[in-house]
Amino acid sequence: MSTRVVDVLVPVALDQAYSYRVPAGTELVPGDVVTVPLGNREALGVVWADNPNPNPRLHNRLKDIGDKLDVPPLKPELRQFVDWVSGYTLASRGMVLRMALRMGEHLGPARERAGVRLAGPPPQRMTPARARVLSLLGDGFVRAKGDAARESGVSAGVIDGLIDEGTLATVVLPPEPLTRPPDPDFRKPDFSLGQLAAADALRTTVAQGGYTVTLLDGVTGSGKTEVYFEAVAENIRRKRQTLILMPEIALTVGFLDRFSDRFGARPAEWHSQLQPRKRARTWAAVAANEVEAIVGARSALFLPYADLGLIIVDEEHDPAYKQEDGAHYHARDMAVVRGSIVKIAVVLASATPSVESEVNARRGRYRRIHLPERFGGAHLPQVEPIDLRREGPPRGRFISPRLAEAVQISLERKQQALLFLNRRGFAPLTLCRACGFRLQCPNCDAWLVDHRFKRRLICHHCGFNMPQPNECPKCHATESFAPVGPGVERLEQEAAELFPQARILVLSSDLVESVERLRAELDDVAQGRFDLVIGTQLVAKGHHFPKLNLVGIVDADLGLGNGDPRAAERTFQLLHQVVGRAGREEGRGVGLLQTHQPEHPVMRALILGDREAFYRNEIELRERTGYPPFGRLASLVISANERHAAESYGRSLVALAPKEETVRVLGPAEAPIAVVRGRHRFRLLVKSPRDFNLSNYLRHWLSAAPKPKGSLQLAVDIDPQSFF
Repeated sequence: MSTRVVDVLVPVALDQAYSYRVPAGTELVPGDVVTVPLGNREALGVVWADNPNPNPRLHNRLKDIGDKLDVPPLKPELRQFVDWVSGYTLASRGMVLRMALRMGEHLGPARERAGVRLAGPPPQRMTPARARVLSLLGDGFVRAKGDAARESGVSAGVIDGLIDEGTLATVVLPPEPLTRPPDPDFRKPDFSLGQLAAADALRTTVAQGGYTVTLLDGVTGSGKTEVYFEAVAENIRRKRQTLILMPEIALTVGFLDRFSDRFGARPAEWHSQLQPRKRARTWAAVAANEVEAIVGARSALFLPYADLGLIIVDEEHDPAYKQEDGAHYHARDMAVVRGSIVKIAVVLASATPSVESEVNARRGRYRRIHLPERFGGAHLPQVEPIDLRREGPPRGRFISPRLAEAVQISLERKQQALLFLNRRGFAPLTLCRACGFRLQCPNCDAWLVDHRFKRRLICHHCGFNMPQPNECPKCHATESFAPVGPGVERLEQEAAELFPQARILVLSSDLVESVERLRAELDDVAQGRFDLVIGTQLVAKGHHFPKLNLVGIVDADLGLGNGDPRAAERTFQLLHQVVGRAGREEGRGVGLLQTHQPEHPVMRALILGDREAFYRNEIELRERTGYPPFGRLASLVISANERHAAESYGRSLVALAPKEETVRVLGPAEAPIAVVRGRHRFRLLVKSPRDFNLSNYLRHWLSAAPKPKGSLQLAVDIDPQSFF
């Protein structure tokens, strides 16, 4: 009888599966998770397929599969998804599979939970504390040791003493459930007529089943979350799992509470801040169909769902959905792909849809559900420009007199104000007043950013940091360094001088000590414990601040000054979202935009509240120039320790590019940030029509190109979002 051979895919940077023999008596099916010998070590792998025709010359050299892990096999839909993502992004299948196998296989057995129960006669010496314990446990229930001590109001030593005397016995408790089941009817929402119609439409979509994509397009504060919760409720009633993707779940404070208020239980979470043990339990619970709702960051797309019935992508426009290292994928687009494979409903929610989603909705590829009004009759903020050419701040200041006056009035009315500047630290540049020398990162083509709170100069690209030097390295002048330009820390200093009585909070990702601390600070803002918030884009992540009525954009032009083809779209989305924090509950919100170019189409659309004008202009420009979504882009970034090596390899790649009339290969050109972490970077940009198979073109091209050697590296990014 011939030995069975299977192909196993291993989660390493390899595209091919390897053949292994199945030991006699071992039952395996495609999708089973196994251990296999790989080189001189043991590796995890997944049985990808049977190999009925192995190479007979290699048969005696094939190794046996090791153990089969006691986890459910990866379903065909997940294996198909891994293959699809790999084929589209050109990432190796092994690297894509790695994202699906984050189950913590090396953690060892979990600690057992010890419980206590009454088991023997009362103790010889009775005390009031012991009496309280016996009274509590007299109901016959088993309790965890810690719970018994807490509920009795005694120390753990009292419990241990009763165990030693035989009055209490210890028992092993089963693991606590990851989450309690959500109740779709726990609290029915009070909807407006518009919300009710939208919720009914989503419920019907889920009930009918099959693959659909719906763009839930609602203004800020329109109640999009509560509306798509009705789709979640319908999916729960059908006993199927729901995935809710969020751009930065670890930073989203209010969402979990809102979910709990609606369904009576919190969802499971999946993001980078989870402890390894919690991550392992969550992975296993998802695979075993023990959780019905999962809220996660982009990597949650690759979890092994037992019965996925609905995917929701909240804030679908957010750039954080793009994975910029490893496998370069866009979670919004891959959510649509996974939905099409599983044949389920996908809901994309945003107040400022991406141009790609907007075009898909306009052309009928996606269904649109529109919520044009805020919940409860609240008005959208009134947006006004502050033309910095005519009414700018005094020299050395960054808050104009009109903005300062508006903040002061807001504070006097006991209302909150927000000053937004999308720049971390104190100042983006430090230079010598004597000779003009600028402090630059030694590893990158970037200036060092002054962070006064940390008392360090920091590179935001490689993390290099140093204290500010006492003298200039070039002219040796002392105490000559001056900060140039504002960051949020400098803005806080200015605000403290202008508004000395205000309770001020700075919200910036580099100041986040822990997720728990950030969530507490966001809750403090929502509860009104701060008067003035100064923040970066962290404050635009869908937070709900009931008492906030004024938003001041300190530098509205900041995102428009680079060569990014998406600069206008991102600036419009970010500023629209930030201004949308104002006036969500009390009074009419106001947004003030400090700008040098109030006539810019982005600024005019924001000031006039004319979202349609922005999309009309941007879509027309993209269509005329052939940029996404009317064309395709791919980025090839070559990096090396020496500049010449990177440029030379880039030129050799261009020479080998297959000739295709509709494809343009631009470059090689130095990347905008030419050196990062000591590596010189050159970029190629490949542009093609929308219906062209760009992935296959690149695969064919790169297969014929010489493989990078030595320090050379090549990174391929299909549908790039970043152009630095």
